[in-house]
Amino acid sequence: MLVLFESPAGYGLFRVNEGKVKNPENIWDDFQDISKAQKIVNLVSFKKFDSTVDALEAATASIEGKVGKGLKKFLRNAIKKHELEKDVFGIVDTKLGGAISKKLKVECLHDKVVDELTRAIRDNLTSLIEGLEQEDLNAMTLGLAHSLSRYKLKFSPDKVDTMIVQAIGLLDDLDKELNNYVMRVREWYGWHFPELGKVVTDNMMYVRLVKKFGLSTNFQTANLAEVLPEELVEDVRECAVVSMGSAIAENDMDNILELCDQVLSLSEYRETLFTYLKNRMNAIAPNLSVLVGELVGARLIAHAGSLMNLAKHPASTVQILGAEKALFRALKTKHDTPKYGLLYHASMVGQASNKNKGKISRMLANKASLSIRVDALGDTEGPSIAVDAKANLEVRLRQIEDGQMHKLSGMSKTHTPLKKHDANGSKASVYNAADDFTAKSTPAESIEEEEPEKKKKKKKKSKDVEDEDEEMEDTKSEKKKSKKRKREATVDDVTDDSTEKKKKKKKKKKSE
Repeated sequence: MLVLFESPAGYGLFRVNEGKVKNPENIWDDFQDISKAQKIVNLVSFKKFDSTVDALEAATASIEGKVGKGLKKFLRNAIKKHELEKDVFGIVDTKLGGAISKKLKVECLHDKVVDELTRAIRDNLTSLIEGLEQEDLNAMTLGLAHSLSRYKLKFSPDKVDTMIVQAIGLLDDLDKELNNYVMRVREWYGWHFPELGKVVTDNMMYVRLVKKFGLSTNFQTANLAEVLPEELVEDVRECAVVSMGSAIAENDMDNILELCDQVLSLSEYRETLFTYLKNRMNAIAPNLSVLVGELVGARLIAHAGSLMNLAKHPASTVQILGAEKALFRALKTKHDTPKYGLLYHASMVGQASNKNKGKISRMLANKASLSIRVDALGDTEGPSIAVDAKANLEVRLRQIEDGQMHKLSGMSKTHTPLKKHDANGSKASVYNAADDFTAKSTPAESIEEEEPEKKKKKKKKSKDVEDEDEEMEDTKSEKKKSKKRKREATVDDVTDDSTEKKKKKKKKKKSE
């Protein structure tokens, strides 16, 4: 058996003397002595790498399970030179072994014995290969590790979405800064023209007006239609005529105009950054962008760290992603957990009413998790499943909101009803009423005769019930009267006793 060993120094092919191996399960014990190790394993051929570039190409090819040009040439030369066509090659990586067996048509093997042999060869590599020293091997290993890590960071598909993470973070920071700058412009210029802020509510329009016209006196005669819509032009001019603002110095006005320049430049850069982010999202996560939008999708990816990490999350986690504080607070206080996190800002959830937002967010999270996995692990370009999923969600949203069933546009309008079958399995074209079973059949005349008798019995029962109710009321009234009489008698007795006692007391006082 032959063992292929790849090291940072080069490729090595070793022949194993299986008769010298005492215990295949504990091969490590046989390699404790160098002299025994050299009897068990012999070097057949060795090819040294010319540079770190060759070592890097060989390492990346073996990681991907591919046979590189250098390895293919090395094995062909070794097989022809030493006549190794009938030997078995022991290879650690099964994927690489399958590729070698297909291209070179040799038998490859992978088991525990091969793993133990490669482990023992790695530990005694400098003693098995002449001219290779441990210091040189350590330097080659370190150089290959650095170059391989750089290659992974540069060409890893998982790291492409870092551009999205940085872009959405910068976009949020720009929004905060723009809000602060616009607020500062409104407060600063408001001392001079306070009425303008109430009429013009749009921030960018307000900044353009201040930048172009400056002082409030210029608003009275300037052509405001270049910046403002027609319905606001007259209002702004009237406010400029009766403005109660204070006068402003030229130096202060220059600083305000410079601040307006900063706001306008930042807003232009934000638009370009948003277009860049939109293009990147459509390229990396097209299905997620169709479902929830570019901004919400980018925030989900940034919150998870990468698209692959987001694909590993279940739909329940995607639903509440961004509401971790509320979730743990609810679990700690034993209250209701949140129904949505970052998905609350999706257009689908915004269209739903307040009572149905939780249902829509749950369904949207289910479809979004599938779309994320297709984007992260699929090979297709463009949205593949998101278009149909969004259509289904819109139909479901209308159904929940209206309480009615809506058909999809692709569904056929005709509906074939189910056909009735008899016991033998043949189709029954006509329903047979004679096969029905009834417990008792009464003619219509007897039914008509019985109905007045039943009415009479009901009338008698109702009269008896009324008589009983009257008797019960009479007995209750008599009982109440008897109780009142007893109470009055007891009161009279008590009053008589009290009068007699008073008379006796008066007689005693007189006698004394």
